[in-house]
Amino acid sequence: MYLVVGLGNPGLKYKKTPHNAGFLALDALADILQTRFNKNKFEGKIAESVICGEKILLLKPQTFMNLSGNSVVATAQYYHISNDHIVLIYDDKDLDLGKIRIRAKGSAGSHNGMKSVIECLRTERFPRIRFGIGKPPEGMRLMDYVLHKVGRQEREVYLQTAERCARAAIAVVTDGLEIAQQKYSSK
Repeated sequence: MYLVVGLGNPGLKYKKTPHNAGFLALDALADILQTRFNKNKFEGKIAESVICGEKILLLKPQTFMNLSGNSVVATAQYYHISNDHIVLIYDDKDLDLGKIRIRAKGSAGSHNGMKSVIECLRTERFPRIRFGIGKPPEGMRLMDYVLHKVGRQEREVYLQTAERCARAAIAVVTDGLEIAQQKYSSK
């Protein structure tokens, strides 16, 4: 069994912001897998599907970004999912908009959602798909940038990147991390 988690903040106020790139990718994944987020458990919204005979859970924590780890750990513990079968998708300001990077482990950097997940899992060793949102414009605070409403032109890039992240998550499950990295990590 795999758990694919998209990080974001709950509520309409945050829906079209860069910080909700993980939720956007999970929505794309749910569309591809023809499933819905129809369960509210472990402080999150959950959808279920099967890929090539492997059960997969999709999780959008509803705890707000800084407490995402609570939802991830509660879900993983309940379903007995090992860390190497937890795939996190989250926004990354250190990647240009539209780029993605897949890694088997790593630090949280400045991302508070990832800090929470790492702290709660007590390890940095779990697959992650970093969704590039780019750096804030000169003079704009990071917090203001990640919570600004994405414009129409940018939105198209976000939607395309979300679909690539969703397909990358499927590749992690079906083909393994290395093949997914080779196929989907941006050069």
